[in-house]
Amino acid sequence: MPQNSPPLAEDLVESALAERPVPTSARPPAVLDEGPLLRPGRNVWRVEQAARASVLVDGASYFGALREAMTKARETIHIAGWDLDSRMKLVGESGEAEDGLPDTLAAFLSALVKRNPRLRVRLLLWDYSVLFAFERELTPLYSFLWSTPPQIELCLDDELPLGASHHQKIVVIDDNVAFSGGLDLTRRRWDTSAHLPDDPRRVDPTGAAYGPFHDVQMAADGGVARALGRLFRERWRRAACERLPVPRMRRATDCWPDSLAPDFHEVGVGIARTMPAYPDAPQVREVEALFFDMIDAAERVIYVENQFIACERFAERLVERMRERPELEAVLIVPEGYRGWFEHRAMGIGRQRVLERFAQAGVSHRVRMLYPESTAGGDDASIMVHAKVMIVDDRILRIGSANLCNRSMGFDSECDLVVDASGEDQRAAVASVRNRLLAEHVGMSAEEVGAVVARTGSLAAVIDAAGKGRARRLIDVPPATETDEPGLGAIDAIADPIEPIYDERPAPATPSRRKWVLALAAAVALIAALMLVWTKSPFAEPDRIVAALEGISQRPWAPALMVAIFVLGGLVAFPVTVLMVATVAVFSGWSGAILAAFGVLASAAVTYAIGRYLGAGLVRRFIGPRINRIRRSLSDRGVLTVATMRLMPVAPFTVVNLVAGAAELRFTDYMIGSAIGMLPGLVVMTALGRQIVELITDPSLFSVAALIGVIVLWALCSFGLQLLVSRFRRTA
Repeated sequence: MPQNSPPLAEDLVESALAERPVPTSARPPAVLDEGPLLRPGRNVWRVEQAARASVLVDGASYFGALREAMTKARETIHIAGWDLDSRMKLVGESGEAEDGLPDTLAAFLSALVKRNPRLRVRLLLWDYSVLFAFERELTPLYSFLWSTPPQIELCLDDELPLGASHHQKIVVIDDNVAFSGGLDLTRRRWDTSAHLPDDPRRVDPTGAAYGPFHDVQMAADGGVARALGRLFRERWRRAACERLPVPRMRRATDCWPDSLAPDFHEVGVGIARTMPAYPDAPQVREVEALFFDMIDAAERVIYVENQFIACERFAERLVERMRERPELEAVLIVPEGYRGWFEHRAMGIGRQRVLERFAQAGVSHRVRMLYPESTAGGDDASIMVHAKVMIVDDRILRIGSANLCNRSMGFDSECDLVVDASGEDQRAAVASVRNRLLAEHVGMSAEEVGAVVARTGSLAAVIDAAGKGRARRLIDVPPATETDEPGLGAIDAIADPIEPIYDERPAPATPSRRKWVLALAAAVALIAALMLVWTKSPFAEPDRIVAALEGISQRPWAPALMVAIFVLGGLVAFPVTVLMVATVAVFSGWSGAILAAFGVLASAAVTYAIGRYLGAGLVRRFIGPRINRIRRSLSDRGVLTVATMRLMPVAPFTVVNLVAGAAELRFTDYMIGSAIGMLPGLVVMTALGRQIVELITDPSLFSVAALIGVIVLWALCSFGLQLLVSRFRRTA
């Protein structure tokens, strides 16, 4: 058992993960002194023992093994991902399900829990940015929560700094077997190691074909699985405000796939993470420290596969090590290019800078950056490299989710597994994995690659010896020909930041001013975008639209209709703020504000009553485990608590109402608190609605400025009332 690993408190209710403070500076860590490479508190969270560990190359290999392991689950299947897609085919090398169960993910999981009612499946999905909306399944709540058995739960995890993502790709089964690496359970990930240019099985859920795709995952059991299970439960605790029990039968079952031959036996595996700062825990930069410590340990060869190599500090450290070790060489496998202009600006330009640094340092002949291409059948197709692999000599093997970019070093959440070989058998296994990976890219066998390396001591010699006429080949990434465009330097600074845009650890009782500035800037940008869309819209005569609405407002039944619209909007979770603006705009003056207030309170009362009738169980089924966060916010069960939630909403209006009813909050406290909390918005809306009418009917610079001024006033009112409510709560 590794001596550096702290014990797991597996039989106790787990508290927050204990961390040793890690500096948040973006400077690379100092060179590691003499001693073991893997050190908890510096470059790994912990080192745990695995009876078996195996490297799974490409999606077909991973998905087949994962499917087999899941069929053995007794108590829990825990999945954390950057993305999940209910429609993806979880199948092995054949491309078909061969166990009699459905092939798509949601249907397969549903079949498992129907077969074993004790099984619980929990899915932890990053609450993703709108920038990725067209790359992902648009309705994961429906696909994984509402249309599956109740034993399957989905939680959208937004516990991150602004602009960051949860990038860990982890599956833990009964805390007995775990998988971690670069592969999400989502579309466009399945492929075999043959990477055929026109494989008919390689289609996404819509039936569209996609190109060859390369990625790597690692499987491990024993203490590694238990530690990753703990990591998942800690993230679930933060996102869902719920502590999960440790699986009771984790030692009594064996979920290891029968078809998966281990690459390692009785091996110590380090777990390295990147985690943002939380109010009760410091930032974690183990991933970054491990990258630099691995470079410093390199003697002969460094082999890297990575989607993004854009971290200039990594390049600097590699250059330094190459100057110290003239015999050291590096092979870096990357994609040929990146999708779209934005991704090219965000990461492609950074990769060019890394290449330029190698050229300036005079080490380009010893650092080969290449992209793989499949030539089977006479057709050429670039292979998408999504893997995150680093292998140093015949000693250190690392597989995970972290890219070689700034985001992965200290911004996004990441999880990498690393083996520091301790004997000849383990060193041979590390070399075998490296040879297998390189062989796949050059169209040779692992044995042929091993023979060339044994003869020459060089990975570059393998690439040169591969020659032409093979099914796959590696091509050198050409030198940079593009320069930074003036004014566009901020794009990669925002898309690949060195540090979080702001510190997530709030000062006690003091709201972050920078967050308000960012929110205000976003609001102004949204107004500008809406104005641009309006000028291009087909509504050529806005005066008629406004006149029609104002005509309706004169009818005697109009107020009742408006209140009914608020109630219906609440039932379908339509944004209440939009209804408030529309009401004040159409029913001018204070009459509109009063009517909007009646509408808001009527909608709140109806949805509260529905939540009370359904109870917490059904409401949880509707919105998922995040109900716990709202219930915790309502735990004081008082007027000020509800008012605070209306001023600083932790969830949409309808969701808060349903949970308040399900939690059996006192109705009078709930309604009074709702009225107090909504009052500032209604007051400011009285002016805001009129400005919107003027902006539609007679757009001008003055009307835009007035609208922005009202938004600023609204923000200031909310900010002031938040401080006031907070003071009352502290003194109560």
